[in-house]
Amino acid sequence: MTADLSRRARELQRVHDAVLGGSRPLSRPRPLVARSWSRAMELGLDPDGDNARDPLPHAELVRRRRASPLAPVVDELRRVLTSVADASQFLMVVCDADGVILWREGAARVRVRADDLGFSEGATWTERVVGTNAIGTALAEAAPVQLFSAEHYEQKQHPWYCTAAPLHDPRTGELLGVVDVSGPALTLHPAIGALVESAVRLAESQLWRHHEVRLERLRRSSEHLSGPFLVVDEHGWVAHHSGIARRDRIEVPVAHRALAIPGLGLCLPERIGDGWLVRPTELDHTITARLDLTGSPGNPVLEVRSDHEPWRTALTPRHADLLSRLGDAGRVGLTAEQLSVAVFGDAAHVVTVRAEISRLRRVVGALVSTHPYRLADGVRLMVLRPPVA
Repeated sequence: MTADLSRRARELQRVHDAVLGGSRPLSRPRPLVARSWSRAMELGLDPDGDNARDPLPHAELVRRRRASPLAPVVDELRRVLTSVADASQFLMVVCDADGVILWREGAARVRVRADDLGFSEGATWTERVVGTNAIGTALAEAAPVQLFSAEHYEQKQHPWYCTAAPLHDPRTGELLGVVDVSGPALTLHPAIGALVESAVRLAESQLWRHHEVRLERLRRSSEHLSGPFLVVDEHGWVAHHSGIARRDRIEVPVAHRALAIPGLGLCLPERIGDGWLVRPTELDHTITARLDLTGSPGNPVLEVRSDHEPWRTALTPRHADLLSRLGDAGRVGLTAEQLSVAVFGDAAHVVTVRAEISRLRRVVGALVSTHPYRLADGVRLMVLRPPVA
């Protein structure tokens, strides 16, 4: 095993020297590695020098640890990753979404070698700072990464292997950070990659369990309420509901901003503990939306009304166009392909359409439903257009 790793390390060193020296290698680096090396060269990083990685002050490191949403699962990661027989041969590292090392654990002799490399708590390990490395490349590629020896950009990292996987918030999909296992290159075990990815999945499951506990606490705090309402957390996940069909999530509430919720009508969110109480402002659950295209060019205005509580917002011309087309389509709605043809003249812009609808829904909330795209049940749209010349 060690002989094979040594031979592989020598092969990678020849590839590294050839590519970064501007000559043609006998074999090509992996596509992921080639992309990362290209990014590092474009940044002007020196593969043979000391690229800066000054650690944060201790007080800032402590602040980041306390604020990190990964703090509740560090023990879970520690339990999984340090329980294996080879744990004395590597470091477990947890970084935030900025690539800053927040926690680092492992054998003393491996930590000393890592300190010489600047691989310490508070240091930033993005590609922009230290070139190709599993942490920074996992952030850049948004995918798990394993690098061995001279696949690293910097020469000083060649005696190492590193395996990293991004960790996401299971509620929102937001990137929270990266979990990494690193150690001396010739101690690499083939199961390390699977171990890191398993630890990440377990940590994300643990975060989801914490989320369910918070929702249950919020539900119990709102059991005394009556009438049609939703109680949601700060991300819009529903903890409790009454007088309305169950739904998992709504648009994220914002203080003093009306929400249009089919089945409830126009609602004003109110703070309740660590979440929001969302209930109708009146008894009429029919939502009337008026899209005014008669103003100055490029300035459409949408007014949403449920009886006596209007809500107005400006829309971009693109969003106004999409909304009016959905209104014309009625309850049948339109697919992303149909909208692409209607707006751009062909079906080649499906990804753009989906992105624009997502942005539109962040502005108008639940007025627009999906699968297919259409106005939500109970929403009537009136479009005021300028007179035809």
